Amino acid sequence: MSEQPIPVSSGVSGASELDPEIAARLKRDDQGLVAAVIQQHDTSEVLMLGWMDDEALHRTLTTGRVTFWSRSRQEYWRKGDTSGHVQWVRSVALDCDGDALLVRVDQVGAACHTGTRTCFDGRQLPAVVGHADATTEGAL
Repeated sequence: MSEQPIPVSSGVSGASELDPEIAARLKRDDQGLVAAVIQQHDTSEVLMLGWMDDEALHRTLTTGRVTFWSRSRQEYWRKGDTSGHVQWVRSVALDCDGDALLVRVDQVGAACHTGTRTCFDGRQLPAVVGHADATTEGAL
């Protein structure tokens, strides 16, 4: 099921009620967005990646539900409003560079719009597996 947008009050370039101290720590891309990695709080399972502007982050921090900015639709959307697959916020952290968020959630149902538990289920790419005991010679 696809998620439906929630009402737009400002958009990426508009005003937000985000705490100015938090806003000052963010390093946004050229569209005013920060990547938000969504992780299941009790299993550490990575569920999905979404994008947030200042207003989406403000809504996430103040409502207990995860809100994203849809780059394709140019609208806010709150996970679970139409599907029932709600993401309940457990914690939000900013990375050391200020350009990514880690949002730990209690995910109800599927996180992916395709119906899978995560957006990464069944989408593995072929990769050489590295080993910690391998030498670094020849690795470069």
